[in-house]
Amino acid sequence: MSLPKAELHLHIEGTLEPELAFELAARNGVALPYADTDELREAYRFEDLQSFLNLYYELMAVLRTESDFEELADAYLARAAAQGVRHAEIFFDPQAHISRGVEMGTVVEGLGRALDRGEAVHGVSTRLIMCFLRDESAESAMETLEAAKPYLGAGRIVGVGLDSAEVGHPPRKFREVYEAAAAMGLRRVAHAGEEGPPAYIVEALDVLGVERIDHGLRCMEDPELVARLVRDRVPLTLCPLSNVRLRAVDVLAEHPLVAMLDAGLVCTVNSDDPAYFGGYAGDNFDAVREALGLSRERLRELARNSFVAAFLDDDEERRARYLAEVEAYEFGG
Repeated sequence: MSLPKAELHLHIEGTLEPELAFELAARNGVALPYADTDELREAYRFEDLQSFLNLYYELMAVLRTESDFEELADAYLARAAAQGVRHAEIFFDPQAHISRGVEMGTVVEGLGRALDRGEAVHGVSTRLIMCFLRDESAESAMETLEAAKPYLGAGRIVGVGLDSAEVGHPPRKFREVYEAAAAMGLRRVAHAGEEGPPAYIVEALDVLGVERIDHGLRCMEDPELVARLVRDRVPLTLCPLSNVRLRAVDVLAEHPLVAMLDAGLVCTVNSDDPAYFGGYAGDNFDAVREALGLSRERLRELARNSFVAAFLDDDEERRARYLAEVEAYEFGG
């Protein structure tokens, strides 16, 4: 679906399509344990979050140089633009690269080359958000934040996030890191309430001071939390196809998106790790429209929410322009 939208929950490493993975593996002399792209694509089937993460980190081995990261980001922007994405706030996982000898600068400068020309080439404005791996130590996260200092600010890293294995790694573990990030003027988001309990969402808000909740699906188990999220207009970056692939919901027809919208929650629809989960942003919109019977106005509401929730406070004129595009969009059929 080409309805204009912002994508606010997108892991750039999760856009690594099998074809590019094999191309980069050959370029960098990395042996993949798969015969061909078809066999690799067959491996993109998961029982839960951890089974996905195992493959996700395995394939990162092919990303070695600035050019690799540039090519990865450019390929994502081309696909996203074709599906109506006008603005993307892109996550990356520096610890997963630093731990295998790839320096922060290699990752950030490589991604940055593609993002710098993203609007001119693809018509997509961008922001870059550095995520901490929650199953690593808080000390490692703080070291990563220190390593990122040369790349903070306009044109590069504007915020921090928290991702990877959620269960057993409560947000409070990263209190000091988020306090330091806030002091640096960085925007703050965190994954919470995907596999973890609603209490993790509360901690992300109260302890980390986040401005958006990534996923947040399980907030519906706590009516008081839902009322708070509605009252405070805290955006949720939902990822429907991801939720099905990782068994957070059994089938898309059972996804609580409609109930969440009916409750007044500021929901957005995003692709998470689209190469692994079966679709990019527009594919997710198409999927929920079909499975949940969403009206055109509901789809427009989701698109509006995405731009309202975007970190565009420094460019309200741009936000207004994107919102006008949503209102002017004509659905086909």
